[in-house]
Amino acid sequence: MKRERPTNLAIQTMALPITAYASILHRVSGVIVWAALVVLLPLLIFAIQSTHNFSTLTSLFTENFLIQFIVWGLLTALGYYCLGTIKHIVQEFGYFEELASGCMISRVAIGLGIVLSIVIGVWIWL
Repeated sequence: MKRERPTNLAIQTMALPITAYASILHRVSGVIVWAALVVLLPLLIFAIQSTHNFSTLTSLFTENFLIQFIVWGLLTALGYYCLGTIKHIVQEFGYFEELASGCMISRVAIGLGIVLSIVIGVWIWL
């Protein structure tokens, strides 16, 4: 019995569930966090070498909008990565595994990520 099956799926027409978006965002934010460590760890080493280096970096971070924007993006990625990790840990314990509750916890994680992003932006620019 041979059925006619599509041989070429149109991926762009498929709607992904919210759980897929939460998972993709978690993976992307993890890559951003790990890539940021390559830059931030040498900056940390530079900053702890002397008070002059620390004040130089402090003035650079407080006066340059582009650097503030990059820091905001990195902290937003770190915040969402932490929220996504907590979501995954809760699900590993057996909670929110069904489709409806999985969608709900994914919405909560994304919503809290947006709120955290706004809070980080206010903290940086005020």
